[in-house]
Amino acid sequence: MFPEVWQRVVRGSYGSAPAVAQGYRRFAVQGYLYPGMIAQAGAHVAGLVYFDVDAADLARLDAFEGDEYRREIVHVIADPDMSIPVSAYLYSPAEKLSKSAWHPEEFDLQGFLNTYCGFRPV
Repeated sequence: MFPEVWQRVVRGSYGSAPAVAQGYRRFAVQGYLYPGMIAQAGAHVAGLVYFDVDAADLARLDAFEGDEYRREIVHVIADPDMSIPVSAYLYSPAEKLSKSAWHPEEFDLQGFLNTYCGFRPV
């Protein structure tokens, strides 16, 4: 979602495009700066799709996301006339999510970078 975070986790350079995942919603994770995305009928999540991410960078992303996120295939709308399958990280366990929706415009990006991205994985 945020290029500043992406660039601290992956090594490669990838093309990207805005996309929307229909049937999903982001909630704040209780006690943390970041969100968790879960399936929810009638909702949608706007974000970015990165194309042709290599296996090494997928492994870096998996490690960064940790055990409470699982990478799954979801379909997103990247163009009004095109739905494509992509990998997305869904959050589990849902009971750790707040009841409040998470809004990217309220995200403390610098605080997140300082707390979770003060490294560059090898």
